[in-house]
Amino acid sequence: MPEPAGREQCWRTDSAEETRRLGRALGAHLEGRDVVCLRGPLGAGKTTLIQGLAEGLGVAERVTSPSFTLIHEHEGRLPLYHLDLYRLAAGDLPGIGVEEVLAADAVVAIEWAERLPAGLCADGLEVEMEFGSGKDERRIVIRARGARGRQILEALEEEADACTRD
Repeated sequence: MPEPAGREQCWRTDSAEETRRLGRALGAHLEGRDVVCLRGPLGAGKTTLIQGLAEGLGVAERVTSPSFTLIHEHEGRLPLYHLDLYRLAAGDLPGIGVEEVLAADAVVAIEWAERLPAGLCADGLEVEMEFGSGKDERRIVIRARGARGRQILEALEEEADACTRD
């Protein structure tokens, strides 16, 4: 198994189920106030990863993208706030209560996090998702931000069966 380069680790998944499995492993290590910021093109699997993350948090309900409602709240062992900022411009953020969500004792997963002001994902994880060479292959780079992000990434790296690594 390769060692992480600095404070990041790369995984390759070959199916939606492998992407969900990585999300489940991640969700099992998350605590209140943890933030997971996801970036990647449309269809790269951001929602699929969050579905697994929700399973790892014990969320029983089906998780879908909140593209039109912007924020979904799910109950599990911790509340999960799932935000999708695709349809927003940076100036629209204060009106939806992002700061309040980030201050809650909950896990926050944010799709299209590049639309957030700099610093809002400063202590947590940044997930970059890309298409691979095969139809269902994805390359997922998880970067630790701050001390808590490093803790989460170190715990996740111990999950050898989470999915196939690069």
